[in-house]
Amino acid sequence: MTDAALTFPTAEPEGLQVAFVGKRGALFWLAFKTGFWTILTLGFYRFWMKTRMRRWYWSAIRPGGHPMEYVGDPLEKLLGFFIAVVILTFYLGIVNLLLMFVSFSVFSSASLGYLASFAGVIPLWFYARYRARRYVLARTRWRGVRFGLEKGAWGYAWRACLHWMVTIASLGVLWPRMTFWLEKYVTDRTYFGSARLHQGGGWTMLYRAAVPFAVSLLVLGTGALWLFWIDPVVVSADITLEGVTRSFDEMMDGGAPAMPVVGIERLLIFPLGFLGLIYGAIHYRFVSRRILADHKSSEGISLASRLSGPRVVSIYVLGNFIAYLVLVLGVVALVLGAIGTFGAGVLLGVDVGPLSLGWDLPQGLGIAMFAMFYLTIFLMWNVLYNTFVTYPLMRHMANTLSLPTRYGLRYVSQRARDEFAEAEGFAEALDLGAAI
Repeated sequence: MTDAALTFPTAEPEGLQVAFVGKRGALFWLAFKTGFWTILTLGFYRFWMKTRMRRWYWSAIRPGGHPMEYVGDPLEKLLGFFIAVVILTFYLGIVNLLLMFVSFSVFSSASLGYLASFAGVIPLWFYARYRARRYVLARTRWRGVRFGLEKGAWGYAWRACLHWMVTIASLGVLWPRMTFWLEKYVTDRTYFGSARLHQGGGWTMLYRAAVPFAVSLLVLGTGALWLFWIDPVVVSADITLEGVTRSFDEMMDGGAPAMPVVGIERLLIFPLGFLGLIYGAIHYRFVSRRILADHKSSEGISLASRLSGPRVVSIYVLGNFIAYLVLVLGVVALVLGAIGTFGAGVLLGVDVGPLSLGWDLPQGLGIAMFAMFYLTIFLMWNVLYNTFVTYPLMRHMANTLSLPTRYGLRYVSQRARDEFAEAEGFAEALDLGAAI
């Protein structure tokens, strides 16, 4: 008799469903209050804001009715940020100085130095991503049991760089390969207590998630071939940029184009194709996660996801439309407010004399009002993005996730607490830590 037969029962209980119980209104006011204090403290409160937001989201996610817990410490994040900034400042300063010296000495140009400096930051970006995920998992618990992620940030960084080079060399054809192997590297090092996760499947299974994106590319390529080679929109033996520009200008003025145009309505295929690319990119990002989740497992534990690609895209489109509509309207109101506060000359850069619409306000008060309104615009954008994009996405992903096999949970034991000197500091310093 094997050890597995002694450890696990032959009959397993019913699977476990994940639920999301958070209310949108409560999240709106939490995002508004924490965002307000972040602005009031010139950004220092953002570490407390992220902690409070994560605790809200985690507690709303309830596998089997038991809420998740986030136990991260905002002071830990703040100190980690300062440590990372000091390290990165020293590292980037020394490395950039050496690169610029070599670039000027050997090539008599700064261009190669700038390019090498940018390339040198890329591994740090991947390093920071892995460290941030490790920290979040280490501060996440369910039923009192900690999650965890093994050390391996530099291994992830150099693998990510190699996979990106292969993907670029293949013109994106091998993107699913990169997605699978990087996720497998992380998943195979992830723990829930003593239970180690495993990423099964193969990278070719992700191609079905990329079908909408591939179809959109095919439509764009076929449309370009049809409209510019097989049956050109512009019928002329001598097509020049100047002639096309002149024809467009004359058509906009209501006249006949200088160059004959046939079936110009066919050009609509391009905006439709680009919209398809956007849909395909969002679809691939989340449906690939669903496929990968279906192949994640541990001994006696399995995951299953029913995430809907069209539903995710609709959330993204509608939510971003609401958030960015408020942002655009706010910017327009900001410009009108600037004219009202400082006069029309603030936009034209000249003194327009009697045309000025400036109010009779002290200059200091006008600048303060302008700054407050500017910050309020981006506060509302962040609040609405959380309310209409992040919230419904988290809710949909949680409600569509389940554990069909779960008898292994009864044999999971606690793991030691992982300590982090810099917490998510590198992710914050490299602007990777803004997301929930």
